[in-house]
Amino acid sequence: MNTEHERRAPAAKELEELFRREYGRVVSVLVRTCGSIDAAEEVVQDALAVALERWPIDGVPASPAAWLITTARRRAIDRARREASRATRHRAADWASRVIEPPHEPEGEVVEDERLRLIFTCCHPALAPEAQVALTLRLLGGLDTGAIARAFLVPEATMAQRIVRAKRKIRDAGIPYRVPEAADLPARLAHVLAVVYLIFNEGYSASGGGQLVRGDLCDEAIRLGRALAALMPGEPEVLGLLGLMLLADARREARLDADGSFVPLGGQDRSRWDRLKIAEGQAIVRRCLQLARPGPYQVQAAIQAVHSDAPAFEDTDWRQIVALYDQLYALTPTPVVALNRAVALAEIAGAEAGLTALESVALDEYHLYHAVRGDLLARLGRVEDARAAFDRAIALCPTVVERRWLEQRRQGVA
Repeated sequence: MNTEHERRAPAAKELEELFRREYGRVVSVLVRTCGSIDAAEEVVQDALAVALERWPIDGVPASPAAWLITTARRRAIDRARREASRATRHRAADWASRVIEPPHEPEGEVVEDERLRLIFTCCHPALAPEAQVALTLRLLGGLDTGAIARAFLVPEATMAQRIVRAKRKIRDAGIPYRVPEAADLPARLAHVLAVVYLIFNEGYSASGGGQLVRGDLCDEAIRLGRALAALMPGEPEVLGLLGLMLLADARREARLDADGSFVPLGGQDRSRWDRLKIAEGQAIVRRCLQLARPGPYQVQAAIQAVHSDAPAFEDTDWRQIVALYDQLYALTPTPVVALNRAVALAEIAGAEAGLTALESVALDEYHLYHAVRGDLLARLGRVEDARAAFDRAIALCPTVVERRWLEQRRQGVA
């Protein structure tokens, strides 16, 4: 029988990935017992430092999260003893032993309940959206401040301030560390899903800089989506978001060519699409249909499933996609949905119909709106109007990769 000392010593990269994977689980448990996010993070960092010393020698424990939780709790006990005044030291130590250190390892269900509480705390509507994203990536994703700052193209000091202010807001406003009551859950869950989707979108189509795709953020959002789906398997919109992200991300490798240039959907080599992600995403869409409680993320996932079904761009079932966009617009009547519907409609009824549909869309500051107009105008032979539309799209485009593609499209208008 293998002992702790006979386990295989993990590599540094393996340890880093394991720490990130378990970080949210461990912090979520320690927040409740330590009384604050900062205190929980401090003892968890201590536990990670101990693991970094011992696991390469002893091997990874059978239950890494339980080992880290136990070690972190013991560190919390030590801190409680050090910080207690002389008059209350014995009482504080006794309290710490009884409350912080349980007689057994925490049950999996308890840990998952704590993770849900942490998710809803990070995504509380009282926090600014950028703070919600930063906290979610920090506390649940285990990303350090520098990595989050680089992902969102802000100085590390700025991101650190956001995280500090968010933690202070949670403390000072008394934001409860709990899962919302049943009556409040739909609205609060929608907020959580929006944060995860924002992270995914920043990875899938970056808001600035030299990269179009930031795969690490896509991966992190999908990981968070999987965690939510495991924690809330009966919530169809949670499943819908996971399916949507998987189906969209399946095209990641095909969205750039060998030179790093952007490749639109119609020009992608579909043999490069990730078939495992497509199969998983399509299975999730079928599961959502069985639950029969449609929502925006589920409809968007269904649209992506239709795209993934087509062996070639010209084989796409555009009528079904238009019908799904009609359903989506009924649920969320946003200009972006209307824009995407116009693109699909043009594939059925022609460029003129697409342009007519765009007339009511108010997205003058969105580069893709003008890119779509430019494409439709070019198809109609309206060369000067098309060039003007592409000029506007180029001026608004936030990424170098897309800008180069738009410049090529403009040059090709004749």
